[in-house]
Amino acid sequence: MKRSLAAASAVFALALAGTTAAEAAAVPDFPNPKIFGTSFQRDPGHDFTKRISPRRDGVLRGWITHVGSRHVEYEPIKWKRAKYAEGYFVGPPEGDVTAYASPIAGDVVYLSAFGCGKARAGTTVSPKTGLGVKRCSRKALLANAKKSRMPGLITVYKGKIVKFQEIYTP
Repeated sequence: MKRSLAAASAVFALALAGTTAAEAAAVPDFPNPKIFGTSFQRDPGHDFTKRISPRRDGVLRGWITHVGSRHVEYEPIKWKRAKYAEGYFVGPPEGDVTAYASPIAGDVVYLSAFGCGKARAGTTVSPKTGLGVKRCSRKALLANAKKSRMPGLITVYKGKIVKFQEIYTP
């Protein structure tokens, strides 16, 4: 009797572990927003009057504004054309509460446009899209996000950031 209970619980534990791993690997392929879009992406139904919380599932053009011990805060960005240059990314104006907070998944996919090292020299960009292609660690993402605001496509799934693909800006 004890043997069959132990075997049944082992099978249940393995099935449960397999389901979790399968769910993590099955992140839907969300459509990307326009990379150099000139308006902020909306999040219909999100209540910004309550505490800061994750964005709904999907891809946000944004940047990380704060790295905390358990989560990061991030906000949407838009491309602003400049008179004498191509332009630059800007966040919401001061006083705007459009911000989100999510934990970063342990197996986050970080695709850098400038490499993984401390110096971040050279570019690792797809010439077709202008997005980073160099796979870096979660630790590199957090370190680079602490140093500067990196524009990127932030993929949120089930309340966690599962992918950050950096946008190349000269």
